Amino acid sequence: RKTMPGLRALQKYAVRAGGGINHRFGLDDAVLIKDNHVAAAGGVGAAIRAARAGVGHLVKIEVEIDRLDQLDEALAEKADAVLLDNMGPETLAEAVRRIGGRAIAEASGRITPSTAPAIAAAGVDLISAGWLTHSAQVLDIGLDWRHASTGAERSAA
Repeated sequence: RKTMPGLRALQKYAVRAGGGINHRFGLDDAVLIKDNHVAAAGGVGAAIRAARAGVGHLVKIEVEIDRLDQLDEALAEKADAVLLDNMGPETLAEAVRRIGGRAIAEASGRITPSTAPAIAAAGVDLISAGWLTHSAQVLDIGLDWRHASTGAERSAA
């Protein structure tokens, strides 16, 4: 999620090297119905039905919701996964209880190293943490050249 243009493969590798898991590489891995898609389709159910009509039977569909009242519609339309956006731990726990294993429960939104443990304790299957890629500190690297004949140092940083 939220990788820099041209650096996706490296940033995804960095997540794996740090112990994380990439469950999606790009938009073509599955259908991800976001809030704007839901609004354009006229609701969660309509968006899922439209997506299903346009893809093969093996393509998974995940729908983003930000309120519990949207969850029943997502489950009724048999979404493969539900992206629970910007929900606190108590709301997430209630969503997980309602999902009851019928779909993958993925938490997303405002997840930081300090909030991740409480979110995990809510029982979600996945935590999507954009801060792993878009908030990483840049390593400041300099390069000093030494002239071969004199040994004098020149800074190229």
